[in-house]
Amino acid sequence: MKIIEMNNVSKYFGFGSNKIYALKNINLSIDKGDFVAIMGQSGSGKSTLMNILGCLDSSSSGSYKVNGAEIIDMTKDEQAELRCKTFGFIFQKYNLLTSLSALENIALPCVYYGLENKTRAEKAQSLLNDFGLENRSKNRPNELSGGQQQRVSIARALINGGEIILADEPTGALDSKSGKTVMEIIKKLHEKGHTIILVTHDQNIASYANRIIEIKDGEIISDTTKSGVLYEIREEKSTKKKSKFDYFRYQFYESFKMSLKAIKTHKMRSLLTMLGIIIGIASVVSVVALGNGSKEKIMENLNSIGSNTIMILPGEGFGDKEANKIKTLKVSDTEIFSKLSYVDSVSPNIAAQGLLVYKNKSVISSLDGVSAEFLEVNNKELQTGRRFNISEVKNAASVAIIDQNTQKEIFGKTDALGEIIMFNKQPLRIIGVMAQEDNFGPPNMNLHIYIPYTTAMYKVLGNQEIAGITVKISDNINSHLAEDDLIKVLTTIHGKKDFFTINSDSIRKMVEDITNTMTLLVSSIAVIALVVGGIGVMNIMLVSVTERTKEIGIRMAIGAKRKNILQQFLMEAVLLCLIGGAVGILLTLLFSFIFNNFIDDFKMILSLDAVLIALFFSMAIGILFGYMPARNASNLNPIEALARE
Repeated sequence: MKIIEMNNVSKYFGFGSNKIYALKNINLSIDKGDFVAIMGQSGSGKSTLMNILGCLDSSSSGSYKVNGAEIIDMTKDEQAELRCKTFGFIFQKYNLLTSLSALENIALPCVYYGLENKTRAEKAQSLLNDFGLENRSKNRPNELSGGQQQRVSIARALINGGEIILADEPTGALDSKSGKTVMEIIKKLHEKGHTIILVTHDQNIASYANRIIEIKDGEIISDTTKSGVLYEIREEKSTKKKSKFDYFRYQFYESFKMSLKAIKTHKMRSLLTMLGIIIGIASVVSVVALGNGSKEKIMENLNSIGSNTIMILPGEGFGDKEANKIKTLKVSDTEIFSKLSYVDSVSPNIAAQGLLVYKNKSVISSLDGVSAEFLEVNNKELQTGRRFNISEVKNAASVAIIDQNTQKEIFGKTDALGEIIMFNKQPLRIIGVMAQEDNFGPPNMNLHIYIPYTTAMYKVLGNQEIAGITVKISDNINSHLAEDDLIKVLTTIHGKKDFFTINSDSIRKMVEDITNTMTLLVSSIAVIALVVGGIGVMNIMLVSVTERTKEIGIRMAIGAKRKNILQQFLMEAVLLCLIGGAVGILLTLLFSFIFNNFIDDFKMILSLDAVLIALFFSMAIGILFGYMPARNASNLNPIEALARE
């Protein structure tokens, strides 16, 4: 039965009158179980014929059938499947992958066949035992002699059955003793039923064959049959097939393992490839964490002026030169505001500066006249002591609450409660000390004293003018609607709008917008670094494809399909980016830990969303920038890739 049929097969290069023929009108048929030697001098076309027979190369014209199937009608992947399941290659230079052990090299075709790891390992070990290499399973090619490497190559050719063995100068790189051993193995394979097609220029090697075909200048010039002995393969090939989903899952897993192995094998190159991604991811996550920390700190400081509060000040706005002349804000305004249903609390504000004296110490201090509710209105807290009560405000009591700056400057570590201080010659008894305010930015060194606004008006300043009013809106009320209503009420009272308002929520929103914009801006710069890292991945992967062209050719020769090569190189790119992303995040965690332990002003706040988005982007960059190198690898011509050193 014919296993191979060639009719008028030609291989040429160029067009028209410039055609150069490597093969010309080859007509050849080979029976199952035959042993054929193809002889010829260098340049005769015998290797080209061998490559076309093994579907590593394609003919320019003619018909070529294997087991009755026309090769020219097959896709590249169908031809790859034929190389995987039907052909077995024995190369002159062995073509073993240096990064794999002997066992792994033999088992590699099974990966593309779809056999599970345990099954292929058992088959590979069995073949190693058959060829006397049972103790060499873990040795890599550079740890084996030439004869041992060729035996590994033969075992690889047989792992998936090797119905047709294609041997290209199998003893060309061996000494005579090793060459004889290899030919004895090939002869035994023929006796087991394998169809052997051997290319050689050595008459002694050709003498092992039943049939000798001589080729010259691309044409068959003789075809001699010494013996008509044919053998049949007695081993039955497994016909069990995986489902498409199982096959895809298996190939994905194997690509993952091979990619990890490739990354591990080229550690320095992989590290340099990941470096751009590491820097980019660390930058993005760190910038977002710093932005979150600074925003939270700013929000804390904004809360010090009151949450959901509205300040009312005289004039048309900040910078109004006439504001000092406007004296229309009155305590009576605060009494009207306090009766509004949406107002939680209200405090008039009186500001003054003067000389603060305690015993032999005297300093310039700021004084704030406020209501009994000023702590609630301004979200302030006491460290020690108590607040003013309504009676003390009503009776203009000479009591005061001091801030931490005053405590440190005047009293140091001594308890200030109950002490009498003089402000502009007015005695004041300290009843409370404010808690330390954790302000963002440069510390405020001013000394502040808080007294009832009635005390400020009647005892300290001697007038009833107030500098402003602070209104706290109830939590369940929209502060902007409340602000509009307050403006209407106060405009009606004054007969005109001679004041302006500052809504803490508006300030908060403005600050949030600014911080978000700054975070976005700086993140965009970090993303650029990430993209640059992605370009670096693409460049390194392109170099990797060039360096590993021979490896790609070997994988294709033993059955790897284009999608297998594409998947492996794409997987490598994605893994490099994901590992780089993970390392970048770990570096950010380390940096944030150090930062938060040594910097007191504010903390880095890591965002889970930022981490997940960073990992997603690192994977996306791997796919985006890894696809082109992976596609280039999958589109390589097997025979051209094998010829690359």
